[in-house]
Amino acid sequence: MNMTFAVIKTGGKQYKVAANDVIKIEKLEAEAGDIVTFDQVLMVGDTIGAPLVEGALVAAELVETKKQKTVIIFKKRRRHNSRRRNGHRQLLTTVRITEILTGGAKPTIKAAAKAEKTEAVAEKAPAKKATNAEAAADAPAKKAAPKKAAAAKEDTAAEKPAKKAPAKKADKADKE
Repeated sequence: MNMTFAVIKTGGKQYKVAANDVIKIEKLEAEAGDIVTFDQVLMVGDTIGAPLVEGALVAAELVETKKQKTVIIFKKRRRHNSRRRNGHRQLLTTVRITEILTGGAKPTIKAAAKAEKTEAVAEKAPAKKATNAEAAADAPAKKAAPKKAAAAKEDTAAEKPAKKAPAKKADKADKE
């Protein structure tokens, strides 16, 4: 495998990549740790495609997806008191190129194993949340008893203002 680099096309742009390169590309619909493949390979080493290289594939591991720095769009029309300011943050995906494959080869097991490990970690995390949810379910049951006591106090408090309310209406009648 004397392929030092490849040129791939993704997100309407072309990138020159080699193994272990980390590049930022347009947003991809995948989770961090997933293995993504780019099948639009325009060139591998000295082989130039017409337009694509047959059987060539570039495998990469998705590192993260986040927003780019804010780009400010400012429009002004002179002497018309017209100004518009707008900002834009493009979503970018960072990928690490794992390997460049030719001849219809599939990504190696190493790349697939990394993806399985991340899935296993994702499955363990909700289990912890479930135990926290059970603890949260127990907590409101303990708080329910004080609410009943507060409701009993409100009943006695509701009777006292009822006696005062007619007195206030009488005061308003005297003022009129």
